[in-house]
Amino acid sequence: MTPSTVFNREKESAMTLVRRRPLLPGALLSALLLATPMLAAAQQQDSPRNRLDVQAQAELQVVPDEATLNARLWERTPAVAQREDTRTDSEALAKARQRLEERAATLIQTLEDAGLERDAISAGSLRVQPESLQGKSDGESEPTPLVRTRLERPFQIEISDLDDLPMMLDALTEAGVNALDGVTYDLSDREQAADEVLTKALEKARHKAELMARTLDMTLGPVINVSENHAPVFQPRMMAMSADAAPESAGSNAEYRPGTITLDAMVNVSWAIEPAQSEQ
Repeated sequence: MTPSTVFNREKESAMTLVRRRPLLPGALLSALLLATPMLAAAQQQDSPRNRLDVQAQAELQVVPDEATLNARLWERTPAVAQREDTRTDSEALAKARQRLEERAATLIQTLEDAGLERDAISAGSLRVQPESLQGKSDGESEPTPLVRTRLERPFQIEISDLDDLPMMLDALTEAGVNALDGVTYDLSDREQAADEVLTKALEKARHKAELMARTLDMTLGPVINVSENHAPVFQPRMMAMSADAAPESAGSNAEYRPGTITLDAMVNVSWAIEPAQSEQ
């Protein structure tokens, strides 16, 4: 078989494949032809010159109506030299834990006597942490390192009526808490506040759009797109407090002003617009 014969057969096979390739059905071709002008019209309708894009942000100041108190109780084992035998440490731990549990029970009872429901008191898990101390030096040798163990229980107290806050602080100090980690002010109904600030942002966006359209002699059409730039941000308000400062106000008519919590929301809204009258 000569090279020319091989070439002719390959050419005939290629032509046969071309002839056998099916053409696009007439219905599909017609649909594509009809869809082309429709896509072009849609792109023209969504073009920037036929829409007005507005961004608006709103802020809301809300007075909190509930609070959370965080407090801690702790007990320590006696400090011993680090190099000494610590086989009796388990007994010291047991005694420290017993003292801690007794104080915790007293704290809960004191809060209940002050009018707080048991469900509003949350007692955290026991925490055990070693502590290192520097012993005293006798002037002739280096100070001896000392070690002890600290056992701690955290407490969280939910206060639904802020008028009860001073009384609860007095109860905590009366129970002898070792640390008050501050007050966190919050809202009982966050959803309502979030809805309110979002509504304000949308109303502000409409006001801006109407102002722009009126000033530029345009007519607003329907809303064609709306989105949140970010959801309403909610941040509970913290008030620092120390256990040392609390006794100074205990038993007094001290006032605790919660201040306000700030929420904000941002939206993007797009309206369809008609051209200015001079262009019609």
